Amino acid sequence: MSHMGYRCLMAVDRDHVLRSAAALLTRKSTATMDEVAKAAGISRATLHRQFAGRDALVRALESLGIAECEAALDAARLDEGTASDAVRRLVGAIEPAAGLLAFLYTENQLFEGEEQNAGWALIDERISAVFRRGQLDGEFRIDLTPAWLTEALYGLLASGAWLVQSGKGAPKDFPHMIVELLLGGALRREET
Repeated sequence: MSHMGYRCLMAVDRDHVLRSAAALLTRKSTATMDEVAKAAGISRATLHRQFAGRDALVRALESLGIAECEAALDAARLDEGTASDAVRRLVGAIEPAAGLLAFLYTENQLFEGEEQNAGWALIDERISAVFRRGQLDGEFRIDLTPAWLTEALYGLLASGAWLVQSGKGAPKDFPHMIVELLLGGALRREET
């Protein structure tokens, strides 16, 4: 194999390792580096060459999670149609990444201090903008801030992912569960 071919293989392997780690850690957040290596079909030494330790692996998974969120936000076409429809499209688009996001949500070191990845703030702003638009259009209630509605969406995505992983909820019900609970609480009611 040429040196160039070897480098290409390494890049593919890193993505495979990350996705294997994400799949394992979304099911078992306490998995050891040994277990991650085994799930990826590589030795612990090979894993350690790619990621110096658990923190480096988690940071790489964070970058993957942010990229998947950005792709879902783009796919959801948040500026089109009503804000409710945009939220529905977003939940559908982000569903494949929900397990990874649920895992990242529990990794407190990602959200503490100055080390926080700026990508999260950009994602927050894009989602908050949909809720703000829904409020300005008279679609969503105005006593709940866009920031709170955004955090509530994250919490519901994580809870939905955990429910499905535990076998207590069907994957096909995931979008309906999230959207109906969130929007059922967010929609402005006609005053009587």
